[in-house]
Amino acid sequence: MNMEQLQKQARDPAFQKLAGEMLRARSVHDRQEKVERFRHLNRFVRKGEVLFAGSSLMEQFPISEFATDFDLPCKIYNRGVGGFTTRDLLDAMGPCIYDLEPRAIFLNIGTNDLNDPDCTIDTLMERYASILQGIRDHLPRAKVTLLAYYPVNPHRSSQPYVQHMLRYRTNDRISQANAAVEALARRFGAAYLDLNAPLRDENGCLKAEYTLEGIHMYADGYRALLPALLPALREA
Repeated sequence: MNMEQLQKQARDPAFQKLAGEMLRARSVHDRQEKVERFRHLNRFVRKGEVLFAGSSLMEQFPISEFATDFDLPCKIYNRGVGGFTTRDLLDAMGPCIYDLEPRAIFLNIGTNDLNDPDCTIDTLMERYASILQGIRDHLPRAKVTLLAYYPVNPHRSSQPYVQHMLRYRTNDRISQANAAVEALARRFGAAYLDLNAPLRDENGCLKAEYTLEGIHMYADGYRALLPALLPALREA
């Protein structure tokens, strides 16, 4: 099959549907495998430390490297899982949160829910509330911090699947969701931390130099927000 035929096949709706189904199936398998690995890894953690949990935006946070660089007085475990929605985290609360018995939890979960045009902010917050209620029930002494969702840059990628996601995960919708997350934090007595100021360009988008494809960040982006996060980590 030559390049012209491949390009024609890629434009075929039936092929796109099949490719999407295969990609989703692979993604589900990868998430399940990560959770199972965490289940085994958690046998060796030190209880009562600090935990990062959420989706890929948390999974890709190079916090272990930064913790060493800044000599933070705590051990930080990362149980973020790429592709996770609030539903996924609810199904994996044990290996991703409870099993570690952390004293402090930093959460960034829900942006993948926003990829779904049928998921309202209210629905997202209902599921987020279930996560927080679970933490309250199982780990009543844990200090919980909810991180604001990061901005996106819809002009950074030409990949069709990313452009499709960003039709719904807009900065306006993220702003609305962040207001709801802040209200949710107050409801549950959690802290709310907005680290976005150094990430935004003059138009309110995620700075192009910080992002791979408009959604996920290079280490530079995480390094830019770190000064605002460090006080909370030192107090955790």
